[in-house]
Amino acid sequence: MGGLRMPELLLIFAVLLLLFGGSKLPQLGASLGSAIRNFKRGFNEADPAPEEKKHSNGTLASSTTVDSNASAKSASHQG
Repeated sequence: MGGLRMPELLLIFAVLLLLFGGSKLPQLGASLGSAIRNFKRGFNEADPAPEEKKHSNGTLASSTTVDSNASAKSASHQG
């Protein structure tokens, strides 16, 4: 039990030829190849480190601000 053998490949090619015609098959193959290349390129590109993502948008508060606010509130509630 292996992959596709010659009779299966010929049958698939014949069905594609009937569906799309001889002039469209090269265009279909080229667009499929470029889609696969772009998909692989998307996985190979390095994403920024998670820490860089946190600080890049500027919406997250710094940890020192949150810690100082929490310390001030907890000190006032203890006494």
